[in-house]
Amino acid sequence: MFNVKTVEIEWGGKTLKLETGRVARQADGAVIATLGETVVLCAVTAAKSVKDGQDFFPLTVHYQEKFSAAGRIPGGFFKRERGATEKETLVSRLIDRPVRPLFPEGFYNEINVIAQVLSFDGENEPDIVAMVAASAALTISGVPFLGPIGAARVGYKDGEYQLNPSLEDVKTGELDLVVAATDTAVMMVESEAKELSEDVMLGAVLFAHEASKKVVDAIIKLAEKAAKDPWEIDLTDNTAELKGKLKKLIGADIAAAYKLTNKSARSDALNEARAKAKAFFVEEGLSPQDVMAGIKLTKKLEAEIVRTAILKDGQRIDGRTTTQIRPIEAMVGFLPRTHGSALFTRGETQSICTTTLGTKDAEQMIDGLTGLSYESFMLHYNFPPYSVGEVGRFGAPGRREVGHGKLAWRALHPVLPSKEEFPYTIRVLSDITESNGSSSMATVCGGSLSMMDAGVPLKRPVSGIAMGLILEGKDFTVLSDILGDEDHLGDMDFKVAGTSEGITTMQMDIKVAGITKEIFEAALRQAKDGRAHILAEMNKALGETRTELSAHAPRIETIQIDKSKIRDVIGTGGKVIREIVAETGAKVDIDDEGIIKISSSDLSQIEAAKAWILGIVEEAEVGKIYNGKVVNLVDFGAFVNFMGGKDGLVHVSEIRNERVEKVSDVLSEGQEVKVKVLEIDQRGKVRLSMRVVDQETGAELEDTRPPREPRGDRGDRGDRGGRGGDRGDRGGRDRGPRRDGGGRGGDRGPRRERSEGGDDGPAPEFAPAFLTRDDD
Repeated sequence: MFNVKTVEIEWGGKTLKLETGRVARQADGAVIATLGETVVLCAVTAAKSVKDGQDFFPLTVHYQEKFSAAGRIPGGFFKRERGATEKETLVSRLIDRPVRPLFPEGFYNEINVIAQVLSFDGENEPDIVAMVAASAALTISGVPFLGPIGAARVGYKDGEYQLNPSLEDVKTGELDLVVAATDTAVMMVESEAKELSEDVMLGAVLFAHEASKKVVDAIIKLAEKAAKDPWEIDLTDNTAELKGKLKKLIGADIAAAYKLTNKSARSDALNEARAKAKAFFVEEGLSPQDVMAGIKLTKKLEAEIVRTAILKDGQRIDGRTTTQIRPIEAMVGFLPRTHGSALFTRGETQSICTTTLGTKDAEQMIDGLTGLSYESFMLHYNFPPYSVGEVGRFGAPGRREVGHGKLAWRALHPVLPSKEEFPYTIRVLSDITESNGSSSMATVCGGSLSMMDAGVPLKRPVSGIAMGLILEGKDFTVLSDILGDEDHLGDMDFKVAGTSEGITTMQMDIKVAGITKEIFEAALRQAKDGRAHILAEMNKALGETRTELSAHAPRIETIQIDKSKIRDVIGTGGKVIREIVAETGAKVDIDDEGIIKISSSDLSQIEAAKAWILGIVEEAEVGKIYNGKVVNLVDFGAFVNFMGGKDGLVHVSEIRNERVEKVSDVLSEGQEVKVKVLEIDQRGKVRLSMRVVDQETGAELEDTRPPREPRGDRGDRGDRGGRGGDRGDRGGRDRGPRRDGGGRGGDRGPRRERSEGGDDGPAPEFAPAFLTRDDD
């Protein structure tokens, strides 16, 4: 029933298996790729004809992660996979970028590539497996794909390269680099690095290329077993005569337009030349299909003129040399109310970058195959149509914006401080207000400046540059800081960002069939010089991180408490922590390790919350004076909260040196008082005193009251008289009516009631042991 074909290779110490013929047999090509226990299905379908009016290659790549692959159920209300996540969008681009240039020019049939993660083992990232599966599915489908390509992830740890490192190795290593390549040349590079040198990065790319060759060989073996017959397509170029006429008609106009250094003026001149060409097509009576071919020829003519001028004369569109950087202007503190801001302008490319600082509850929650995770650094890139002087869609970010934002994120992420050093959630927002090439690198530069303006202690500033390539046969020219037209008409878009110490990210996309080691080395050297120049210009605006946060930014103070005290700070059902937040106005976050982060834009609120929490977790100290608040009045004294959640009893005899007839005459609930800890019994009950503390200054007063009789010497009570009858031996004081309605000579009642009368002067020694309120 099934005509299953498989190929297996040992790759990086693991088995890579490619299988076709069992699943998705109605697709033009379908391959299941397995690495470890990570399994990805990729199916390719292609339209058999070209749509009328089609003048571009409609390749669409979709990558989807099934939650079932990791044994999880999706969150949210619908409980199913819905729109593409950021990671799915990025991996879709990762697959698209190296395969798109490998289709022949003029092939406009629509192609769908759909990769779905069916199983995830938590160790082998499915993105590389998906790239391999997509390449294999395209190769066996019969479509005119000039591959296959291989793909590999490379890590760098302890001075050694790692092939397809585990998720944990990537996290603890110095490099996360993905390469896609044919058997002869590199097609795409995507990376994040911890300030590595150009030599290390180049070595990683070459290491990945060698590993990719093994995958290419495996795909070729699978194709030999299972490939469908290749499509027969006619891509014969019969436009030589028309091209010659166009060159005579508008060649001089195009050449003159590309000598204009202003983008708007250049665009106007080019549009006039294109309009002249369209009028010519009408005069010639060309069919709609031929008109489209003629428009394509116009673009080819533009590319030919620009490329020839650069390659042979070293003359660029705006008059610069091949290594020259456009004029740069950078300023910080551009916006008054943001936590940090920068305006970065390079030629006709401009970005407004802002940095916002938040607390832990502002972290982004990410629900993926590895489970719930939280990201404390976000970078968002926006590209409105006005930035290029066009009318267009404005709204939710597209794939390009997501990809550019992630590139800038990778450039800045390695230089961020640790959470212990800077416990803030950071969001960088880049709004591109002008664009003529390298807007993602403008985001890197502006983002670095805005974070420094916000007081984020970056390890070092980061600058970025976009490099280009003009390649004709063996002749090539590398361009620094490319314009938009040089990007469109050139053969490579190579972006490099880093600090003075090394590279933090590198991204390369090739529009030809790969580049050689020689070209790669030349581009890296030239990019290093360009980055250094840009960094020097940035330092003129702000050379180091500000030492003070913005007045509008929240302050965060971190304290560590014993884990056993966490429950005391939170309280039953969160009662205590909610009360702290409500009373002080500060935000309080506590984790399972006992790390508490207190945040507010008002320092007094932070101090109030901190004092409250420390009062809860601190152990009371005998002899120490505390500030407290009366929380309850009783006949025999007052309960005072003096350490957050701790209460103690100020007996009526310890309120004042003179006699207090009624506690409520002296104290009221909510009253602020100062108390001294007299005693803490074995059960943790605390006896307090107000009379030995100056209630104005908090200073300790001398205790003028005679010391009490020791508890153990009460056998001789002759001088006190009996407990009943005449009490005259105590001085004959007129004691007035008793509160319980009778004298002590009768039924004395419970011992507690005797003390609660409050009429016997100083409390007996045993009072604190049971006359205090239980906190719970």
